[in-house]
Amino acid sequence: MILQALTQLYEDLSTRGDISRPGWSNAKISYALCLNENGGLFQVVPQFVEEKAGNKTVLRPQKMELPAAVTRSSGVLPNFLWDNSSYLLGVDEKGKPERSLECFRACAKLHHALLDRVDSVSAKAILAFFDTWQPSQAAQHPALTACWDDLMKGVNLVFRVGSRFAQEDSAVRSAWETHYHQTDGIQGQCLVTGKPDVVEPVHPTIKGVVGAQSSGAAIVSFNAPAFCSYGKEQSMNAPVGKYAAFAYTSALNYLLAERDNVQRIGDITVVCWAEGADPAYRKYSSSLLFGNAPPQGLTNDTLRSAVKRLADGLPCEELALDPNRTFYILGLSPNAARLSVRFFYRNTLGTIMRNVNNHHSRMEIVGNPFSITPLWAMLRETVNLHTTDKSPNQVMAGAVARSIFSGTLYPASLLEATMLRIRAERDITPGRAAILKAYYLKNPSPLCPKEVLQVSLNENSTNVPYTLGRLFAVYEAIQERANPGINATIKDKYFNSAASTPATIFPILDNLCQKHLRKLEPNLRIFYDKQICTLKGVLSETNPMRLSLPEQGSFNLGYYHQKQARYTKKEDQ
Repeated sequence: MILQALTQLYEDLSTRGDISRPGWSNAKISYALCLNENGGLFQVVPQFVEEKAGNKTVLRPQKMELPAAVTRSSGVLPNFLWDNSSYLLGVDEKGKPERSLECFRACAKLHHALLDRVDSVSAKAILAFFDTWQPSQAAQHPALTACWDDLMKGVNLVFRVGSRFAQEDSAVRSAWETHYHQTDGIQGQCLVTGKPDVVEPVHPTIKGVVGAQSSGAAIVSFNAPAFCSYGKEQSMNAPVGKYAAFAYTSALNYLLAERDNVQRIGDITVVCWAEGADPAYRKYSSSLLFGNAPPQGLTNDTLRSAVKRLADGLPCEELALDPNRTFYILGLSPNAARLSVRFFYRNTLGTIMRNVNNHHSRMEIVGNPFSITPLWAMLRETVNLHTTDKSPNQVMAGAVARSIFSGTLYPASLLEATMLRIRAERDITPGRAAILKAYYLKNPSPLCPKEVLQVSLNENSTNVPYTLGRLFAVYEAIQERANPGINATIKDKYFNSAASTPATIFPILDNLCQKHLRKLEPNLRIFYDKQICTLKGVLSETNPMRLSLPEQGSFNLGYYHQKQARYTKKEDQ
């Protein structure tokens, strides 16, 4: 399903003219080796271009359409017309000069095999370069002195003969395409297209997944006998044709190269696309699905209106989005030299937006600084921000994303992680309160009823744990009024115990409250006395011995709502 969807995306992009055809792909080139007609290197020209990175302008290697890259593991495999200094110059700083020479000779052999019969100036100049170049004298070559340090870092190089690059020569391009489309290899039925094709033993690599190897990683690969069957090796276990292997990897690399449209959820890299490859769907997916800031020129009001219309199944004409368009969401995580698929979701855009909009409605709570809570901000509430690694649990993050997009139940790990942070920090932030509210609205429990799962304070609730949470917040407010500027309140010492074993702790809190009330002015004392009497009127004479996890959620929400009411409502004293 994933490979088929990506192959279809490649065909859609190819129809639009947005992606290279089979046998060609984009590569990042830092320098061009300028050759004369006799193959002599006389100049090295930087190929960097300016790009915006936030508020800064940085120099990045230029993207060029070049012959498709080979897939390397540990062997010596050269690229055609471009590569790093080991292959094109025979030098590097890896401490293995013999291997560098082996790379250079392999590259020379490939170019002779493809260009010996090509009658063009570029082909002859490149072959003459490989025949006359002396790797041992490279460090002293005047054209390499200025950029030597960069070359030793493994940047990519390309040939330029005269005023044009070698890949622009029609005869050279024809030689490469003839080589690429040759039918040598094992024939079989492609699992993706269903058509006969040469089976690709090693698929091209995927680049751009955060945390994966910079040289690229694979989605499909077999590298141990335990993964093989019927004596088949490598990707022969899952035969994918040469065309489909190129198509799905090219499409995925294209998506990952769009920096503005790639999202991160913990260590998960997420890409989205719509059937037909319309760029508008990718452009707005960051804001519509993940709650991020809208693109330039789009206001928050327009965004919220678009979400509502799409969720209702109506077309969004101002953004040119169709709710009936099939939409895909793919999440990938690094795993050594391979990639793990965390989630893959396919549905119409309208259905996905309805699920996302319902999630945002459940997350709405008083005091939240976000009108729409972004997914990254939600997951941040489950992390200890005082540690070095501030990434949420990757399994939990993937499960949460799946539940939001598909409209299914939230994972229990989300509640556990949130409650853990509340107990550890004794602090209920707006984000954590929103998670508790959303969790029990989607995963209902009779011990955490809907009457407590409100946006703001429900003064009419008779739920005992919720009322105990409210009472604790009142006790804390009295202590703060009685002791202005106090460093630690009853929350720091008794909050966790009060939320789990109220029968043990609340008698202590009642006694402390009376002492704090004596310090207040008479009118203020009467004000708080009325609040305490009203809340205790809901409670019985004996408090519960223990509160279950859902009841602790009610307690926490009662505490949060009562505390927010102090800030949002002017108290009549």
